Amino acid sequence: MGKKVRVLIIDDSASVRQTLTAVLQQDPDIEVMGSASDPFMAARKIAEDIPDVITLDVEMPRMDGITFLRKLMAQHPIPVVMCSSLTETGSETLLQALEAGAVDIILKPKIGAADHLAESGMRIREVVKSAAQARVSGARRPSAGAAGSSSSNARLTADAMLPPPTGRAMAKTTEMVVCVGASTGGTEALREMLEALPANAPGIVIVQHMPEKFTAAFAKRLNSLCEVEVKEAVDGDPVLRGHVLIAPGDQHMLLERQGARYYVSVKTGPLVSRHRPSVDVLFRSAARAAGGNAMGVIMTGMGDDGARGMEEMKQAGAFTVAQDEATSIVFGMPKEAIARGGVDRVVPLDQIAREILMAQARF
Repeated sequence: MGKKVRVLIIDDSASVRQTLTAVLQQDPDIEVMGSASDPFMAARKIAEDIPDVITLDVEMPRMDGITFLRKLMAQHPIPVVMCSSLTETGSETLLQALEAGAVDIILKPKIGAADHLAESGMRIREVVKSAAQARVSGARRPSAGAAGSSSSNARLTADAMLPPPTGRAMAKTTEMVVCVGASTGGTEALREMLEALPANAPGIVIVQHMPEKFTAAFAKRLNSLCEVEVKEAVDGDPVLRGHVLIAPGDQHMLLERQGARYYVSVKTGPLVSRHRPSVDVLFRSAARAAGGNAMGVIMTGMGDDGARGMEEMKQAGAFTVAQDEATSIVFGMPKEAIARGGVDRVVPLDQIAREILMAQARF
């Protein structure tokens, strides 16, 4: 057992600080070393004792969270998780935080139904532990705490959403479909990959672990930067050449097939591999619906979501690619997929788009 992940909470709300502390301390591998009501108080605490991870509010008095984040990244890079109650109106601000160096985003926990608080608490703890493993400014931080999740949390597989592939070979279609899974560090990695693709790239479906009400702004931002068209997926959307569909936060996305036509199904359901949306759900659905007509890509992220599904895709005839360790903010998800034998090629981030286009040319 490694040392605990030591967390500093920065938020101007005393109730939020108390709730976050209670949520984080449910995990024996996390220690809340203190809290601060504004960035100035936080700076004094950091000067005395450097945390492994900081949770940072967006809107605070005296200095906003984005300004503090930029100063911190320039002077003393520490993994930062942005914590906000903002929804659609604040999504652009949270995108700026990711561009400025934040590792991930969590929504402030809300006191309400026990199952809702349990799920949100689970995600908060997962994100914080993932952040402790992240590379910041190109340097990997020392391992802190357990790399996995607390064994006390119930863990469902993709069986909770759909049965395993049947093993029957899929008939060849005229189009290939690319299925992508990513988590910690994935927002910027996906931007880099998609910006490198031309307007006639194959249809792409993506699961990126992120909170609800954030994926629409993320898709809109990508759409403004890329030649391919990017949108948040809606149930029944077709998968078309030159188009990218991103799974909505807090909903699973499955690939379906009707004749030679592919489309997505967006569904509610339980957490799978402790995530919703889950990469395992998308990849298993691709193994079932597309088989050898699909390509699987697994990118930066902590944990093993997608590893089992990628193995199933490969067994169904799909070509599979993983992002390499050197370019991954966190190498957990690609590493687990490689370990299961589900990966055909391991490449740097800047080569993934090339692999997609080469696969399209072979198709």
